[in-house]
Amino acid sequence: MYYWTRIILLMLFDSILVNLSVYISLLLRFDGHIEPEFSQAFFALIPWYTIISVISLYAFKLYHRIWQYASLGEVLSIVKAMTIGTITLVSCVYSLHLDYLPRSVYIISWLLMILLIGGSRLGWRILRDFIIHDISSIAKSVLIVGAGDAGAMVARELASNRSLNLIPVGFIDDSQMKQKMTLYGIPVLGNRYNIPQIVERHQIEEIIIAIPSANGRTIREIIDLCRQTQARLRIFQGGGDLLTTKQKFRDIELKDLLRREPVVLNLEEIASYVSFKTVLISGAGGSIGSELCRQICGYQPQTIILLDYSENNLFDIDTELRMLHPNISIVPELSDIKDRAKIQKVFSRYTPEVVFHAAAHKHVPMMEKNPWEAVKNNILGTKNMAEMADRYGTEVFILISTDKAVNPVNVMGATKRIAEMIVQDYNQKSATRFAAVRFGNVLGSRGSVIPIFERQIKQGGPLTVTHPEMTRYFMTIPEAVQLVIQAGAMTQGGEIFVLDMGEPVKIIDLAKDLIRLHGYYPDKDIKIAITGIRPGEKLYEELFSSFEQTASTLHDRIFISKQENPVYSGIIDNVDNLFGRIAFLNTNDNDAVELISKILSEYSCTNIYSKSNYDSILSEFITK
Repeated sequence: MYYWTRIILLMLFDSILVNLSVYISLLLRFDGHIEPEFSQAFFALIPWYTIISVISLYAFKLYHRIWQYASLGEVLSIVKAMTIGTITLVSCVYSLHLDYLPRSVYIISWLLMILLIGGSRLGWRILRDFIIHDISSIAKSVLIVGAGDAGAMVARELASNRSLNLIPVGFIDDSQMKQKMTLYGIPVLGNRYNIPQIVERHQIEEIIIAIPSANGRTIREIIDLCRQTQARLRIFQGGGDLLTTKQKFRDIELKDLLRREPVVLNLEEIASYVSFKTVLISGAGGSIGSELCRQICGYQPQTIILLDYSENNLFDIDTELRMLHPNISIVPELSDIKDRAKIQKVFSRYTPEVVFHAAAHKHVPMMEKNPWEAVKNNILGTKNMAEMADRYGTEVFILISTDKAVNPVNVMGATKRIAEMIVQDYNQKSATRFAAVRFGNVLGSRGSVIPIFERQIKQGGPLTVTHPEMTRYFMTIPEAVQLVIQAGAMTQGGEIFVLDMGEPVKIIDLAKDLIRLHGYYPDKDIKIAITGIRPGEKLYEELFSSFEQTASTLHDRIFISKQENPVYSGIIDNVDNLFGRIAFLNTNDNDAVELISKILSEYSCTNIYSKSNYDSILSEFITK
């Protein structure tokens, strides 16, 4: 009802403007004294003028537009409509021998109709942009960092969407070529180092970063400068997100501070080994496993088998994938990789062509307390998966490993290093191409430092850091998984791929950044407590050991670990002997560490936690 009422009212309004234009044209033509003959012709042509003009405007869809966002495109449409309408009217007058007006009146009335109708449409936007804007005390002044394509998109969005109540005052850009220039009438006020002075001078209330190509270091520098002001800081989601989400601007997140160049993938290479294949992912409900599932589904496998021991995790990823990919066969398998008989049953039933083995126990303190569980899950579980992949003709088997497997000083790292050796041993005698992919910490994974810090901030602190020099490598989960999938396409068998993790980050700096992102000041609003290094923990993680050399690949973000003595024979037999010890002996924690040391000569650890010591350490990680 509102739709047609609006159109009818606009048509009546335009009818008045059209006939007013003709009448004014006659007054101008006859110097204010219209001759009776042409006055009579004017009244006779009113229906013709009205109907033809309104039909022309309707044909050009000028009654279907939102005029508060009127621009040059709408004005050109009015010109076209009035031109067609005037030509049609003149044709009717002379072909149907209607009463006629002086030829100059047609031309003058055409110009006046464009001015009056176009002016009426643009009037609301002018009123909204200038008069209403000037008297509004709600809109906030905004500084846009970046005067490129993304900055232009932000300026257009703020100008067209007044509901955001944000008024762009100026741009910041480091390019000397853009200084003192304007974009959409908005000036470039300086470079990033001028931000504090510009915010104070122009009373900026909000800063929006619009530099999608900037790396993490640049973003951190800009944020540090912005933090010197009281302005709210947000970031533009980007061109693609602008079209798909209502939330164009969001608060800065930790992933922005670690931002790196987007991963470039060889899509054809990946599709050739994943598309229309049966793919099995162990640990499918975990942080890495679930992201592997999401991304693998994007390459259209024929069947994807979700293997996980956690019922809730398996249910969540199964439900998510079925909603997003109804055309893919999705098979959830609730199973423990330590259960050799069940794993054999899964492989014999589905004979997967590609396997991503992401299931593992990964928490260092927990595995130090429970070394047998680390042995059974990370070593024997990997052996079960690799054995069945070999037996049932899997084409590619990728083990998800960790930087803690390099020169391991804890049970978790040692068991993952043995898992790497197992797949290399199998690769020597199997038609399956076995490989491992090694990388460091990922942001937001379960039990990682970021969720722990988040909980501690919500409690008001303190944030617990074990040592001020504690340093780790970080990357985002999607980035890590993209590179894992690419490595799988590159493997010839037997490689340990190592992902480019970028620059290492101090944990204490990460804690300070996270505190600032929540709007607090480190050591003022939220304290940071140094708790001391835990047993089995390194100050610096490594991606390669002293026995390994780095070799490049065709992908600039993926490297290969070249071993001085790359052949690992007999590891599988040793693991089988280990299984015998577990099955038939009443083992204790010291037995587990001793057997790990026998398999892995470079590992030795005497730090088996007592219960009281372990409880005090674990309390740093678990929110009370």
